[in-house]
Amino acid sequence: MIRFSVPIDIGIIAATTSGAFALATPLRVDELLTIAVCQALGPHAPPDKRDRSVRTTLAGFRAGRFVVDIDGRIFDRADAVVVASGVVTLRFYSTEPHRRPLPAA
Repeated sequence: MIRFSVPIDIGIIAATTSGAFALATPLRVDELLTIAVCQALGPHAPPDKRDRSVRTTLAGFRAGRFVVDIDGRIFDRADAVVVASGVVTLRFYSTEPHRRPLPAA
């Protein structure tokens, strides 16, 4: 489980002159995954490790190796949009079986 604060996009607020975007920010799932990976690695992670980790995570997600629970909703598409505010909680669930069947004797 990874928890982080949702960034507020000041540019959208200024462009649309809508205060609604100050309360909730629409973000794509792949953007949230990128933020979560960077948060999990911490601010002192080397940039190349951060880039590799983000690429690997997004590739695994797009390949269907796991789904993401974002504040209680399950997502399996990177282009899905989540309207988030405050703190977001991400949980990762594998879609692959935990145990593999034993070969027939």
